[in-house]
Amino acid sequence: MNNAKLSTSKPYAWVPSLYLGEALPFSAVMLISVIMFKELGLSDGQITVYTGWLGLPWVIKPIWSPIIDNLKTKRWWIVSMQFLMGIALALVAFTLPTDFWLQGSLAVFMLIAFASATHDISADGFYIIGLPDKEQELYVGVRNTFYRIGMVIGQGGLVLLAGYIQKGDYTPETGVHRWLDLLGSGAIVSSWMVVFLILGILMFLLGLYHAFILPKVETVVHDRFNFMEQLREFGRTLKVFITKPHLISALCFILLFRLPEGLLTKIVPLFLTRSTAEGGLSMSDVDFGLIYGTLGVIGLLLGGIVGGWAVSKWGLKKCLWPLVLCITLPDIVYVYLSYFPTDNLWLIGSCVCIEQIGYGLGFAAYTLYLVTFSRGERSTAVFSICTAGQYLGGVMLPGMVSGLISENIGYQNFFWLVMAFCLVTFAVTACVKIVDHKE
Repeated sequence: MNNAKLSTSKPYAWVPSLYLGEALPFSAVMLISVIMFKELGLSDGQITVYTGWLGLPWVIKPIWSPIIDNLKTKRWWIVSMQFLMGIALALVAFTLPTDFWLQGSLAVFMLIAFASATHDISADGFYIIGLPDKEQELYVGVRNTFYRIGMVIGQGGLVLLAGYIQKGDYTPETGVHRWLDLLGSGAIVSSWMVVFLILGILMFLLGLYHAFILPKVETVVHDRFNFMEQLREFGRTLKVFITKPHLISALCFILLFRLPEGLLTKIVPLFLTRSTAEGGLSMSDVDFGLIYGTLGVIGLLLGGIVGGWAVSKWGLKKCLWPLVLCITLPDIVYVYLSYFPTDNLWLIGSCVCIEQIGYGLGFAAYTLYLVTFSRGERSTAVFSICTAGQYLGGVMLPGMVSGLISENIGYQNFFWLVMAFCLVTFAVTACVKIVDHKE
């Protein structure tokens, strides 16, 4: 008990690392895989369909979240999933040189996705029970910052590392080149093997760290799971959700608000890294990791901070339309880049940062709407349904079809289509009912 009290009095020892561990596997499954599959020869359509399906666990995770609440402890689930993801991420590396690399890597990625979604449920639940209300508010900025740092490490630093290895930018003294030669798999495959081995080691080390540092705040360990009771609980939660006021306009807003960004999410990395002959900008992995994976994520974080501050100061109703314009209109930068391709990294970086800052601003308003809609009875469970809906309509489904569309109409027309779909965002915003707590 003394250790638990000591650990909970020092949340800085585990909150940052917990959300770092939440971001790394997500970035591996949802973005690093996109770049890797592109370099291994898959088309845009294949990439977006395959990686789109990998988002399924985040859509359906409310279905099995009661198991985590009623079997073992959230601490046990966190540590177990981190160990599992560490092993699975390393396993991706060993599937790549095989003849069944595509089937094998996709199967392991799906395992990682389910483990990562389970980890998300456990981590968010543990954050609530592991900290008093005052410290939850104090550390919300810390958890969001370290989540973004994890994204920078994944889609920024590790993609950049893959690029350096492919270019041969390592010295003989390190011995890395000799190990890569022994793999006999070629520079591209070998570089991604190194990336996923590093990811696996990082996650395994986080599991070891959290096995010792996470406080033991749960006094009851559940060893039985009553399926029928949990089914009834889910039914009661669903009843609360469907009896919410203004449900139809809320559902349209939840499902369709992020449609333009959902179309862009997987295509922008492909557009930036495809050759000029294919209509892209021919960015190397090194440049992509620096510009999109690092500067872009920092821009997203800054936009989220400013957006949250604006809503807290003036209220969601007053800020909604300005923030909606922020998340939609900057998408025009990709229309510009598709018509005037350039190798000027300053220009490309500026365009990416403008779009990502706008995305962060608009997403802050969207998230706060989900919070206000979920208030009341069973707020946590209702919020999980809302986040599943936003992921389904704003990430998974548009992401799956985006590659097939871009292949058939080209990047220029695709980006114009994204701008046209901004009208959908405007329409659902005009119809939604905002109940502002500041009023």
